Amino acid sequence: MPDDLNRTSDGRQTVALIERSIALLLVLGLLLGVLAILRPFTTAILFGGALAIAAWPLRQALVRHGLRRGLAATLLLLLAILLVALPVLALAPGLADQLGHGAAQLHAYFAAAPERPAWLARLPAIGERAGSFWDEAVRAGGDLGILLAPYSATLRQAVLGVAGALADSAVQVILSLVVATMLWSQGEALAAALREIFRNLGGAAAERALEVAAGAVRGVGYGVVGTAVVQAVLLGLGLAIAGVPGAAMLGFVALLLAISQIGAPLLILIWGGAALRLFQQDQPVWGAFVIGLGLFVGTIDNVLKPWLIGFGVRMPMSLIILGVFGGFLAFGFLGLFIGPAVMAVATTLLQAWREAARRDA
Repeated sequence: MPDDLNRTSDGRQTVALIERSIALLLVLGLLLGVLAILRPFTTAILFGGALAIAAWPLRQALVRHGLRRGLAATLLLLLAILLVALPVLALAPGLADQLGHGAAQLHAYFAAAPERPAWLARLPAIGERAGSFWDEAVRAGGDLGILLAPYSATLRQAVLGVAGALADSAVQVILSLVVATMLWSQGEALAAALREIFRNLGGAAAERALEVAAGAVRGVGYGVVGTAVVQAVLLGLGLAIAGVPGAAMLGFVALLLAISQIGAPLLILIWGGAALRLFQQDQPVWGAFVIGLGLFVGTIDNVLKPWLIGFGVRMPMSLIILGVFGGFLAFGFLGLFIGPAVMAVATTLLQAWREAARRDA
């Protein structure tokens, strides 16, 4: 009889283990299915969430002043669209005119058969190729069609790649705005649910880590966008003071490059080209001024960005810098937001663990 009871008990435990295993596999399968469905929208969800968190104080101010949540979300959506769409619509015709004017000036310059500068051949790595290109430009009389004919296939592929990337980016931006608008409208319910989940999983420390992560994302948003705005304004004003045509358009292009982070090194093409134009027009003082301004604008983000990020989260500056640059290297543009958030959560959990250990000691 005892053997029969033991076998019955073992059988029930086996059945229970199998049932739990099946339930666990079903839950895992469900989670994998959800992740597969959301995977194409990962960028839009993460960036839209970061945008919603960054603008949340403004949203709360609108709600406190009597606006309904839906109306506040609509106003923020319109503001986000206007900040992007209006400058593009205003500057696009000027950009086309500037490109056409620049091509005409380049054609006229090389049509005059200018002598190749001596310093061109001394440029490291590219000196010989740059000199050959100069000679070809003089022989072609500045005709860009003749100069670029050997590279037509490569240029076509590059243009198609850039067009595809821009189209994908436009779609992601639209989806991000949709996600941000949904969060601005119904963000309280989601925030309350997340706090409850984190509280149940890890107590007050986990709930605090969620708040710190939101502060980190908000701080990085301020740091990235705020720094880009400062860089673009300084560069645009400096170019306008130096008398460079199209300074406003160049400032807006600088804003887009600085926000993208990846294109930030290309700022040298803006101020470098402007300085070269000033030197060619026998304005060496203004050319030197633009070079100094460009160097200042290009390096200010190393100081300004961590300082602005510090407004959103209280943690050591060294960890903020590691989170920003390490996250960017590991995850790309979104890593600028993910890196500091992860470092902030880890720091908060470690501090909570140390405080708990001191209380128990």
